Amino acid sequence: MKELLIDPLINFFEFGGVSLWVYEVFVIVLLVLTVSLIARHLITKLALRATKTSNPWDDALVGALRTRVNYLILIVGISFAIEITNQDNASGLIDLVGTVRHVFIVITLAWGLVVFISGVQQASIQLAKEKGTGADATTMRAVGKLLRTAVIITTVLIVMQTLGFSVSGVMAFGGIGGIAIGFAAKDLLANFFGALTIYLDRPFSEGDWIRSPDREIEGIVENIGWRLTVIRSFDKRPIYVPNSVFASIAVENASRMSNRRIYESIGLRYADIKQMDAIVTAVTQMLRNHKEIDQTQTLIVNFIEFSASSVDFMVYTFTKTTDWVHFHQIKQDVLLQIADIIDQHDAEMAFPSRSLYVEESAAIKGLAIQPSTQA
Repeated sequence: MKELLIDPLINFFEFGGVSLWVYEVFVIVLLVLTVSLIARHLITKLALRATKTSNPWDDALVGALRTRVNYLILIVGISFAIEITNQDNASGLIDLVGTVRHVFIVITLAWGLVVFISGVQQASIQLAKEKGTGADATTMRAVGKLLRTAVIITTVLIVMQTLGFSVSGVMAFGGIGGIAIGFAAKDLLANFFGALTIYLDRPFSEGDWIRSPDREIEGIVENIGWRLTVIRSFDKRPIYVPNSVFASIAVENASRMSNRRIYESIGLRYADIKQMDAIVTAVTQMLRNHKEIDQTQTLIVNFIEFSASSVDFMVYTFTKTTDWVHFHQIKQDVLLQIADIIDQHDAEMAFPSRSLYVEESAAIKGLAIQPSTQA
């Protein structure tokens, strides 16, 4: 039966002195190109469908598959073609090709998974901003970094196992070597755990305005990395702060304040002290009626001090807004209205001055200048 069916087929493919493996390689190349074209067409259709949905997962999945599928098809096709050309397994080439194929497949799958995680992270952050759900972008980025790190470590262990290394031995060596590495890289580890503390406690997030009364640190948080936190100061200079620093300093988060405070001391002339009570009452009423002043917070307007050249009253209140620019617009309006109230009561704001009083003595009062006489 073999002589009747198989041998004539082999003789047909070997016609003209061309070996059978040449035709096999040709068929594999043709299949690779065909499957790659079909896969590209299907992914394009999936991408069009994904853009019509609000789910971030499908967009990230399509982004991860777009090029990685073609790489997988190409790797598998080339490896099978090499195995066909070396069917006698000369020098163990087929075994080597199989190992390399497995390694590249694992790396490609891990690459796609990392891209998928990054895509979901970015899409989720963007979706949260658009919907205004208040989701913490810093936490999303931290979770994304942890997942990508886990994928990379797992991939390295699988590749080492595929290449014939003992993973258990590597782990044991890592446990012993980790002690030495820990002493050598204690600052790096301190920064890493500092970043972990920031992600867990969340004293601030990216985009927050923070300052430290202990250090000359103030600005907008741009990025929280595993070693450094980048803060952009208000003169647009970047400040690179090691994460371990935040474990030993106090940090104020101005972005999370509930209100902004107006706290001013205003001085009147001593000649206008009789109008003080009416002015204080009018200013209090003005603040009570101001639509931008938070009436649930403390509001104080009182005469507080006899100063060197003025009598002072205090204005202490809080605005509803926390926006820096809007706050100053409200404060300007409040101060101008206070100036109008003072003017309406025929009073004036005092300025630093000094009065000199000269007291005449009795001897000077009784002194008379006698006119001179001529002989």
